Amino acid sequence: MSHESKVSRRLSQGIAPEVLEHIYRPRLAGELVLSFPYLGALNAAHLVMLARQGIVTPAQAKTIAGGLLRLDQDGAAAITPDPSREDAYFNVEARLIELVGSDPGGRLHIARSRNDLSAALDRLRIRDAVLRLLDGAFALRRTLLGRGTLFADVVMPGYTHLQPAQPITFGFYLTGLASALERDAARLMDAWPRVNLSPMGAAALATTTFPVDRDLVAALLGFDGVLEHGLDCVASRDFSLEVVAAAAETALTLSRFAEDMHVAVSHEFSSIEFPDSVCGTSSIMPQKKNPVVLEHLKGKAGHVVAAFASAGSIIRGSHFTNTLDAHREGQAMIWPALAETERALALAGIAAATAEPKPELMLARARANFSTATDLADALVRGAEMDFRTAHHVAGAVVRRLMEAGRGAHEATVAIVDEAAEEVAGRKAGLDAAQVAQALDPAQSVAARAIRGGTAPGEVRRMAERMAGRLAEDEARLASWRARIAAAEAERDAALRALVDG
Repeated sequence: MSHESKVSRRLSQGIAPEVLEHIYRPRLAGELVLSFPYLGALNAAHLVMLARQGIVTPAQAKTIAGGLLRLDQDGAAAITPDPSREDAYFNVEARLIELVGSDPGGRLHIARSRNDLSAALDRLRIRDAVLRLLDGAFALRRTLLGRGTLFADVVMPGYTHLQPAQPITFGFYLTGLASALERDAARLMDAWPRVNLSPMGAAALATTTFPVDRDLVAALLGFDGVLEHGLDCVASRDFSLEVVAAAAETALTLSRFAEDMHVAVSHEFSSIEFPDSVCGTSSIMPQKKNPVVLEHLKGKAGHVVAAFASAGSIIRGSHFTNTLDAHREGQAMIWPALAETERALALAGIAAATAEPKPELMLARARANFSTATDLADALVRGAEMDFRTAHHVAGAVVRRLMEAGRGAHEATVAIVDEAAEEVAGRKAGLDAAQVAQALDPAQSVAARAIRGGTAPGEVRRMAERMAGRLAEDEARLASWRARIAAAEAERDAALRALVDG
């Protein structure tokens, strides 16, 4: 190979065409545009620190600052990607040197490495992803709570094992999802203190002999503090693995919601309806109304879970230092997975906002499908002085008799209950018609469960109100994080411009 390396005089040959084709060209194609704003922030913060520490002279700082402002003004489009320079950083540095000269342009890299830069860039990028994911999660929680309150009185069968279990309400179901999603969001928020730490100053792994101010750089980038240990700074990407794990938990919650809705909109269930605007059709079957949003929503969870498995399996075989297998290949599926989680939250928001229950059908099914059998057993405990296991057997015998007669639970009579009681307990139950009817009424069943966490409409609305309060607290916390980042950006920009003016 006739030409030398563009990035090192240690290497006497240029990069092989196959390496360019299979590593650097595809990597650079997306990396330059994505990395450009983050590299700009990192360059500005580092330069301000170098100037304040006297590591570069005021004249050098002024020239470099002017070059950085010009870079930012021109944008990534002004840089022709050159894969022989390996990555986005060397391409940006080459453009800066082109603008201001190798001295002082080359001085910007004093006391840092692509290793700590790469770790910092990943942290900045994952930080933004967390903010976007929380935006989506908060919006969905608000939708679920609003719709849950709206439908708190809509009685429906609750299911276990996809079999009728006990009556609930559609509002109870939706607020249950909101409760689970609150924890999903909490996992993302819990990751923030570990994500939002600066590795800058670690350099390659052993820090630097220059008198850098790591805290200043961290503050100018909106980090909450410094990750101290130089090796850990460049060796670890546990923060991204933690975030994609939390994203996977979120995606799984959303997939289960979609699975429930997919069953509910089937012709055989038909208990939920979605507007035509969020459905598709068939190219051949004119009657089709396909729940495309739900199908895509279910599928996206698979991508996110696979990304977690991919990253974990690659990092598993890497050394505890800066490595491209862990920090490039290992991160490759994380970024699209987080984007898929954002899309999943948006699709779930559409589903939650547009799902319309069919109250009459739901109530009729809850009346007929024996989901109030537990209430009958409870009534026998209270009114017939039976222990619960005996009452359970009596209620089961009532269900069997009704099924054999082709009747629903709401068609039970005192005589049927007494016959079952005599069969099981050797005596009549002694309940009157009103007690039997009340026990087997799904609306009464729902209303009677007024304890904390129960199905009673008032309790559902109380829980929704409390969850809404916690959501407001979470939103305020998120706003404070954004405000801190914005303040750091403003301070960094002012400091950079002051170098030019000074």
